[in-house]
Amino acid sequence: MASLCGRTFFQLPRRSFSRAAVLSTKKRLPDPLDLATGLEKQELLARQAGNDDPFMMKPLKRGVGTKAQPNLVPSAFNSRLIGCVCEDEATHVIWMWLHNGKPRRCECGHWFKIEKKQPIMVPEEYVE
Repeated sequence: MASLCGRTFFQLPRRSFSRAAVLSTKKRLPDPLDLATGLEKQELLARQAGNDDPFMMKPLKRGVGTKAQPNLVPSAFNSRLIGCVCEDEATHVIWMWLHNGKPRRCECGHWFKIEKKQPIMVPEEYVE
């Protein structure tokens, strides 16, 4: 009797495994672009089109910065908050508001002006 129970005990685990579990691991997750909606989808589409900075958030290097040739700061709005690191070794940032059509001079002497850019447009089908 003991040998019969022993064989049954060791054969049960072998029979319970199936190959279906191995086949289900080959499924893949959907593409993130298929799951995204709204602004996230627009950002992914812009990055796919080659625009690495769709929201114009990357830091800009200062140019000449004179009153005749101010540093152009892209903005989709009528005003924008910018920060200027006046010296290379500075440990603080000078913050100032720029308004559309009005160039502004920083404490270091550089001039800045807003350059109008088109915002990322969200189709109506993505607005909740």
